[in-house]
Amino acid sequence: MSRYRRYDGGDPLAPPVDIAEALDAIGEEVMAGYSPERALQEFLRRGGSDQTGLDDLARRVAERRRELLQRHNLDGTLNEVRELLDKAVLEERKQLARDAMMDDGDRAFREMRLESLPDSPAAAVTELSDYDWQSREAREAFEQIKDLLGRELLDQRFAGMKQALENASDADRQAIDEMLSDLNDLLEKHARGEDGPDDFAEFMAKHGQHFPENPQNIDELLDALAQRSAAAQRMLNSMSAEQRAELMQLSAQAFGSPALMQQLDRLDANLMSLRPGEDWGGSEQFGGGEGLGLGDGTGVLQDLADLDALADQLAQSGNGGGARLGSADFSWVDLDKLARQLGNEAAVDARKLQELERALRESGALERGFDGELRLTPKAMRQLGKALLRDVAQRLSGRQGQRDLRQAGAAGDLSGATRPWEFGDTEPWDLPRTLLNGVLRRAGDHGGPMLAIDDVEIAETEARTQAAVALCVDTSFSMAMDGRWVPMKQTALALHTLIGTRFRGDDLELIGFGRHAQTMRIEELTALDARWAKGTNLHHALLLANRHFRKHPNAQPVLLIVTDGEPTSHLESSGDVFFSYPPHPMTIALAVRELDNARRLGAQTTFFRLGDDPGLARFIESMARRVEGTVIAPESDDLGAAVVGSYLGSRQGSRGSGGPGSYGDWFGSRGFWVG
Repeated sequence: MSRYRRYDGGDPLAPPVDIAEALDAIGEEVMAGYSPERALQEFLRRGGSDQTGLDDLARRVAERRRELLQRHNLDGTLNEVRELLDKAVLEERKQLARDAMMDDGDRAFREMRLESLPDSPAAAVTELSDYDWQSREAREAFEQIKDLLGRELLDQRFAGMKQALENASDADRQAIDEMLSDLNDLLEKHARGEDGPDDFAEFMAKHGQHFPENPQNIDELLDALAQRSAAAQRMLNSMSAEQRAELMQLSAQAFGSPALMQQLDRLDANLMSLRPGEDWGGSEQFGGGEGLGLGDGTGVLQDLADLDALADQLAQSGNGGGARLGSADFSWVDLDKLARQLGNEAAVDARKLQELERALRESGALERGFDGELRLTPKAMRQLGKALLRDVAQRLSGRQGQRDLRQAGAAGDLSGATRPWEFGDTEPWDLPRTLLNGVLRRAGDHGGPMLAIDDVEIAETEARTQAAVALCVDTSFSMAMDGRWVPMKQTALALHTLIGTRFRGDDLELIGFGRHAQTMRIEELTALDARWAKGTNLHHALLLANRHFRKHPNAQPVLLIVTDGEPTSHLESSGDVFFSYPPHPMTIALAVRELDNARRLGAQTTFFRLGDDPGLARFIESMARRVEGTVIAPESDDLGAAVVGSYLGSRQGSRGSGGPGSYGDWFGSRGFWVG
């Protein structure tokens, strides 16, 4: 059996989700010390510039819940009963006043009975249940009370009954009685395990018009009925003791007979037995001025239950939900329920988050390791590195007054690398690669041209030798404490990406030094948590850097040191780490000795001093003068541009025209490195 409903999937022509912003945000969080799992959770909760996040959806759910409680109260049915009762009494008094033929004693007795009615609407209705109304309008108003109570009680359990039974005939009421009796028989048979599919089919064929939910089996029928019945019970629990007493007393007057209430009590008992997991004991605090009838109030209680479920689902999805898909599992979120409570736009927003999470996973940016932990893949690292390089290029070109060039150098040796031609390129074509591209394209498009502009690749040229680069980054306590942890990682990733994509002949060694030093893969460095152990072991870092230079005797050594403190620890011959603050003379001497060794190996050295400590400035400048190096003191957000620019200038043989503290000739003929 097919079911159709209005399309609510958002704009079918909308472009696919863009993961670039999410990947940048996740990368920054990872560099700040979050796990990729937590970083993805945070982005999905926060959302993007054009993407609603889980937190915003949760806020709207909470606002909707608060608005329902603050707008409504539960006096709606009692107020309607009171109005109809006042109308009946008023019309009866009018009739008694104008009926000249009535016996004066009878008139006085009736007026006294009307005057002595109790204040309680329920008690007054009971008192007048056997009253012989003289006014036709009064009798109709009083009968409307009984009819209203019956329709409201049914509407509590079966949504829409209040409207469906308006002006109902005795035959209509008899059909409802028969439906309730058959329903209770079916549920009791199901509870005993004696029912079969034919029993449900027979019931729906006979009474299906009363169930707009269109259940397909008895379990779906039970779920729908139990949710509504439990909401009716929570509404009753939410009333004051006086309100409950009034309604219970009035219920006996429904349709002028206690039979309906007996059937409904039987139905509630069956549903409680078959669905004990529903919330039968909850309650809410209503404080508004808009009265709710029994049916409408039950609907509002169902809405509140839906909103509570959505709040739990959104929180569970944002915190992982036990999922193995990625970081969040949106199967927890009921999108139909979300659309019903907040509108289709909210469901579309949640679906976009689901698509974004899936796109991140399917793009290869995130993967799970053997330990089950989510990780950024090498592909993701390359994308992040390219984004950081673009930022570096903007900073460099902004200072130098130059634009983002793509030229590989007008003169120089062929590097062996090629890239697609772009407008403005003047490099020679790589004919074999260009022709091969054309052949491959025509293999899938026989009618295409022999050669298209997209087939053209150009040969890159270089005018440099191989470089062995050692980037030594301070990972001590002060780097984390002073907010330099993320810029340090971004710098390392930008330089790693630059060398890995544009200067593949160079060899980069990443060295982190805190209390001790260690070489790291870029994935290890970017995922490194902030270290709170004190110690700056420049001596150990230089030992590792010099070992790297010796492994590449034919390469030009380039030493880049990022630090915010003087050396406070060194490696002893036993392999133990010695720490002292203030710095011990032996620690300084060993660091200077290894720096001299780097100079003897031909290293071009640049210090990147972070912070404004005068003592550190004097120490770094004296170290740089000793090895004819350069000192740059960038702000944290300029660190990446400073390091990349220094690397480019060092590989051109330029020491920088500005002396210590100058960025030097970063571009030279190498403006092509970004892109």
